[in-house]
Amino acid sequence: MAGSLLPVGKAVLRSSQPSKCYMFNADLQHPKSIPILPPYKKRVKQNNNLNKSVLLSPLVCQYRLKPVSVLDSDVPYPIEQSSEGLKSSESFKQWDSLTAKFAGAANIPFLILQLPQIILNARNLLAGNQAALFAVPWLGMFTGLLGNLSLLSYFIKKRETEVVVVQTLGVVTIYVVISQLAMAGSMPLPHYAVTSVVIACGLVVNFMNYFHLLNPVIWRYWEDFITIAGLSALPQVMWSTFIPYVPNTILPGAVAFVLAILAVFVSRTGKLPEKGIKFVGSLSGWTIRSMG
Repeated sequence: MAGSLLPVGKAVLRSSQPSKCYMFNADLQHPKSIPILPPYKKRVKQNNNLNKSVLLSPLVCQYRLKPVSVLDSDVPYPIEQSSEGLKSSESFKQWDSLTAKFAGAANIPFLILQLPQIILNARNLLAGNQAALFAVPWLGMFTGLLGNLSLLSYFIKKRETEVVVVQTLGVVTIYVVISQLAMAGSMPLPHYAVTSVVIACGLVVNFMNYFHLLNPVIWRYWEDFITIAGLSALPQVMWSTFIPYVPNTILPGAVAFVLAILAVFVSRTGKLPEKGIKFVGSLSGWTIRSMG
């Protein structure tokens, strides 16, 4: 009896409100054709299976974060690839100005660190007490000088003016100390002559590149030279720290020098894959951090 009162097929339902009228179609089925729901426990089990199939579907979480390789650490940060609107915002300019001021203020600690040593060495030289300068290891000063020169080239390339000033000050002050050690005879004269030529050429090349007066080919040669020098000096310096217990030889530096030249040559001639070229390019940064 109840089934005969329900229409079969489509029916149009209208609301009794004239101002808010909604029309929709509904498929009305006969009560006998309505499917009977399974028991509750069976329905829960079916829902769990459905959830597992959704979670295991390959369409879920197909966009994942990709890990950044350490070889890509020298790639510009995403902030450099963002829109110009972010760079021109007031907050970005304030933070940029603040970091520049802190970097410029780093000149004071550099002077405080080196000035007492320079003054003390000058007093000992004037007093004729050259033996006192032998207490300062020239090899350690040379390592710091090479590290600062490499960092100067790195920040020159990045056009970080404030940090360039700090690194230039570090190069100059350490070179003054090395000159005092050479005057006292603590540092061998041939080593001092080669160091002086490298420092002079390095400063000229770096500042010519900073003011866009240098050929890019010459700059690439300078970068290769820094890589070779860093890779050669680091093993030799580490070996020299154990000289009382190991033979006094230049074998570690010579082997590293040959390997560095081979790596740079193969990288420049394009005989390495892309990852190999990135690896060789990142070697200079690793040596800078080790010597810094």
